Amino acid sequence: MIVKHRAFGVYQTNCYIISINDKQFIIDPGVGAADWVKNNVTNPVAILNTHGHFDHIWSDCELKKELNLPIYIPKNDVFMLEEDVFNQSQPTCKADILVDGDKEYEIEGIKVKYIFFPGHTPGCSVIEIGESWFSGDFIFENSIGRVDFPYSNPAYMKKSLEKFLKIKYDKKVYTGHGNPTTIKREQKNVPYWLDYL
Repeated sequence: MIVKHRAFGVYQTNCYIISINDKQFIIDPGVGAADWVKNNVTNPVAILNTHGHFDHIWSDCELKKELNLPIYIPKNDVFMLEEDVFNQSQPTCKADILVDGDKEYEIEGIKVKYIFFPGHTPGCSVIEIGESWFSGDFIFENSIGRVDFPYSNPAYMKKSLEKFLKIKYDKKVYTGHGNPTTIKREQKNVPYWLDYL
């Protein structure tokens, strides 16, 4: 698996292109990401969104139309793709696959697993492909996603962090903003965040 990434927009949101067996998955194409994505894919198969915030989905609609790709997004966040709920003049369109909770898909022979960690948004999820997690805005290096936004829920975040603590394995975590980390490294910080919330 080859992982390419670049940060886009005012919030420096990480967009990822994952290449496996000459097929590419696009994760969280944000503001201004479309041209970079189009210049770095040869056989894209899907757009995968960790959650619905505009800085993670901004280029979904353009890439869906121009590359004829299905959009996967957590069911509870689909309203953020289909409506400009934050009044950012964000492009809107319909999703193709609404991911409901923990769900595993086989896309072009490749396993893609969604793990549901609501709190930052109602549908916030981690995407697991192979030995890597793409955590969106759930977990960062030494931090967690904010829960003071519209549609955030601190109580759900606490439950998600408790669920995260029960993960037994370790994998590299590619975050929605900033540097990569690992599951085990961030699990050490969870007690602090549980007290904070």
